[in-house]
Amino acid sequence: MSRCESILQKAKGLQLEECEAVLIQKKVITVRITDSEIAETKQNEERGLAIRIIDKKKILSARASVSDDDNIIFEKSLKIRSFVQPKTFWKSLPFPSKYEKIAKTYDKRLEGISWSQVIDIANTMINSAVHKQITRISGSLNIVSEEFEIMNTHGLNCSEKSTYIAGIINADSDNGTNNISGIGSVCSRTLDAFSPETVGREASDMCINSVNPASCESDVYSIIFEPYAIGEMLAFVFASNFNLKTYSEKRSCFTGKLGKKIASDDFSLIDDPHSPEGIGSKPFDDEGTPTKPRHLIESGIFSNTFSDSFYAFKEGIQSTGNAARMGSPMGRDAHPIPMPLPHNLRIKEGHMNKEGMIQETKKGILVGRLWYTYPVNPERGDFSCTARSGIKIIENGKIKSPGKSVRIVHNLPMLLWNISAIGNDSRNILQWNSLPCITPSVMVDSIKITSI
Repeated sequence: MSRCESILQKAKGLQLEECEAVLIQKKVITVRITDSEIAETKQNEERGLAIRIIDKKKILSARASVSDDDNIIFEKSLKIRSFVQPKTFWKSLPFPSKYEKIAKTYDKRLEGISWSQVIDIANTMINSAVHKQITRISGSLNIVSEEFEIMNTHGLNCSEKSTYIAGIINADSDNGTNNISGIGSVCSRTLDAFSPETVGREASDMCINSVNPASCESDVYSIIFEPYAIGEMLAFVFASNFNLKTYSEKRSCFTGKLGKKIASDDFSLIDDPHSPEGIGSKPFDDEGTPTKPRHLIESGIFSNTFSDSFYAFKEGIQSTGNAARMGSPMGRDAHPIPMPLPHNLRIKEGHMNKEGMIQETKKGILVGRLWYTYPVNPERGDFSCTARSGIKIIENGKIKSPGKSVRIVHNLPMLLWNISAIGNDSRNILQWNSLPCITPSVMVDSIKITSI
């Protein structure tokens, strides 16, 4: 009998109406890079267990050690039952369903990777970033393999093996008139899709091509956001506005606009849990509900929100299969209560390459990386960010020079209306401990920047 089965049998013995058991077994390999060399290597083995009980519409939960006795686990979760208010809107935990098989989310080679292979990958990342103008190289490599299992008293029994690999390199230079930096980042689910050379090369190129930057005059520009930059916006500015919880609480800047046009015709935003190699791809969510690709914006029209069961039931609708128990640095964790999150926020790719965008730009800036991106007034959609790396000044269709740091304080609804081009260079993007995205470069007109 598995551990989850043991817990469910105990729940039935206690005559509890519903019970859910979650078990995660996870291996995390981490390589930390400092001062252009490997500074630390470590491997953690994690096992987590969580239960959620719904009895007389009271929701109780506990996180426990796998070694804890079943009695202790139930004691933890039931001891506050008399103080919990029933959630009268609650319907039911999921029932068994059919799930679509998704390609390239598990790689046996990553699960069984040797330390010599790990060190070779990290050293390739470092060596690919080496250049006479690069002063320091730092970064990390993370490799995760996990087995996730979820069962409930309705007979649901789901399990999945997953693997992930993500590498990041920061290249810094003290040469020239200003200290500058560049970043390279690649993430995937299989070893074949991961290129350590790309990680180091992109960090080095961004850095050395930013030497001796010119000041960007405070003014209104067309801005080409490269994938790593627009990925940060998706994670920290876009995502929350399509959360049913945020939308129903009138804290989304698109509240009341479902079914209405909110963006340019060419823009489509999809939550895509079935994308091969997608960091957030999965056949079922972390409650066991089947996942499926879902347009949040389709050809400019606000089409859907996303939710888990709890917040969907609260609004009298069904879950969209977006319950998440997000783990770090990637994958899942044994959180007793899931939260609604998108799986892979994907911008539908366009047909223009980055060079074509540059050629069509009369007065603009290309931005490779954003920092400190956060909402300022979420209900209005106002946000702030700082462009500090990979900035290029564009004049009359050509890159004139590298640019110094600029601050952008803008508005999401306005940004969506002013998208003028979408690139064909899609890639996986994962900011640290954040939401996975799949996005190409995006050009937006009429953005005011402030020189720093």
